[in-house]
Amino acid sequence: MFVQVIKGRTNDAEGMRRQAERWATKVRPGAIGHLGGTFGIADDGTFVVLARFEDEPSARANSDRPEQQAWWEDTVGFIDGTPSFRESTDVTTLFGGGSDDAGFVQVMEGTVQDRAKVEAWETPELLAALQSARPDLLGGLRVWFPDGSYVEAAYFTNEEDARKGESSSDFAGAQEEYTELFAEPSFIDLRNPQLT
Repeated sequence: MFVQVIKGRTNDAEGMRRQAERWATKVRPGAIGHLGGTFGIADDGTFVVLARFEDEPSARANSDRPEQQAWWEDTVGFIDGTPSFRESTDVTTLFGGGSDDAGFVQVMEGTVQDRAKVEAWETPELLAALQSARPDLLGGLRVWFPDGSYVEAAYFTNEEDARKGESSSDFAGAQEEYTELFAEPSFIDLRNPQLT
């Protein structure tokens, strides 16, 4: 899997949402190797896109399509400044990945000091316990970059359930360990995600 992560700020949230809908209905049907995507805008105007493709050549071929280029030229008018683009084939999933059934997506960004320790900690037993303790968590996608940084999207049934799950003591010990390993990531809450 090849994932493109785009992040920026919009000057027109409704216009940006319309552009995302336009992409999904008009541009996506011809997208080469497109597996799915997550788009959302936080309350402060920060937007995030995670576009998943079969591989890098497919993503490049999609970027070269005239209809994709025309759509992007229209979209930049809804963006303040220059958005960041990050790409990677180094991707891990939680519970099979994201879910189109999610009503709330939380995006985390950060850097880990010891990825091997993180991966050793995330045992099948721990993940099974997490899945049992947090039925609100439908799945996740973590994209790694060469400098040790990552972007992770967690897909929840809805925000209310996610907040209850966060405050539950059922998984408190593991949550503390997670916080130590992931060194205080930043969070972007996508309350009305558009998922394909």
